[in-house]
Amino acid sequence: MLQRENKDLFQTIATLCRVLFALTFIFSGFVKVVDPWGTAIKISEYLNAFGFESLKYARFGFSIWLCGAELMMGLMLLFRVRTPLISIFAVLAMLFFTAVTFVTAMWLPVEDCGCFGDAVKLSNWETLAKNLVLLPMSIVIWWSVRKEKIFTVSRSELVMTALIMSVAFGLGIYCYRHLPLIDFLPYKVGVSLREAVSADFEMEEGTTVLVYRNLQTGEVREFSLEDTEWQDEQMWEWVDTRTETVESNPVSDALLAEFSLHDVEGEATEEILGYEGKTYMICVGDFADVKPAWESRLAALVNRAMSEGARVVCLTPEPLREVTYRSFGDSEEVRCYNIDATTLMTMLRAKVGVVELTDGVITDKRNVRDIAK
Repeated sequence: MLQRENKDLFQTIATLCRVLFALTFIFSGFVKVVDPWGTAIKISEYLNAFGFESLKYARFGFSIWLCGAELMMGLMLLFRVRTPLISIFAVLAMLFFTAVTFVTAMWLPVEDCGCFGDAVKLSNWETLAKNLVLLPMSIVIWWSVRKEKIFTVSRSELVMTALIMSVAFGLGIYCYRHLPLIDFLPYKVGVSLREAVSADFEMEEGTTVLVYRNLQTGEVREFSLEDTEWQDEQMWEWVDTRTETVESNPVSDALLAEFSLHDVEGEATEEILGYEGKTYMICVGDFADVKPAWESRLAALVNRAMSEGARVVCLTPEPLREVTYRSFGDSEEVRCYNIDATTLMTMLRAKVGVVELTDGVITDKRNVRDIAK
């Protein structure tokens, strides 16, 4: 009887571990697979840190495969599809990721793990702690199904496997070819670049707090400068004075504050963002990547913008050694400005695309593939 109760208890623990582990992998895989560009950037950092720079050309393939596999593993564990086989992959994955995060936390110059993409930022030590929790959970899951047959598969499991694989990897491919379904970065639609760039993102001084102790009861209280009760020297004894500071999302603010446009004539950020009305910012990481089919889409965009009286500029990290104008296909010429490559990639996850502003506010972002001809 006792043995059966222990077995039931273990199965309950194993089920709880399976669900928690699966949900963690689903969340981690999803927030990364919807932004394969961001994951590719993080993979590049790891390749540089481990001395595998020559593999950078495959970073997008690694990104879609890694995130899709993680999402797929979580979904299959949650719905109990081929659990004996997937549990083995889960243990191997956690052994690998735990070892990598340990080495990274101890010796390598990678700022954060990127395990939850840009949705949740964890330090390398926080990631290691997370993995040290997930690793024994994966072992419990494997142990609970270790006696089940690994390669015996029912028709329903084959169908579910194919469906889950299609969703996981199809999502990554779609977001690579278009834009992330969910934008976790600060350059979201609705953000006022004009206000963000012009604001002071240093620590803002907050209120002064006075700390006093009640001479009769020993109670310690905090007062503002406007409060007059603390001025009673017979009642209150001064303990401390501090100034509270306020940060308004310092990471996002810093990224937004880095937005800067210029050419050989100097800074052009204020001029571009201060324009009243619509501005189309064509973003080109490398002009060599602009395919003929994309040229026609950009030409259609430029011609439509010109006809409606909107402003069109081209942003690129490529060096501009003189005032540069460029046409796309048969379009009118568009003036080009330099922008930092990292800022451009943070603003638009695409090789070529457009960011639309209305009075300095981001109102739309499109991959070049989604620009109507």
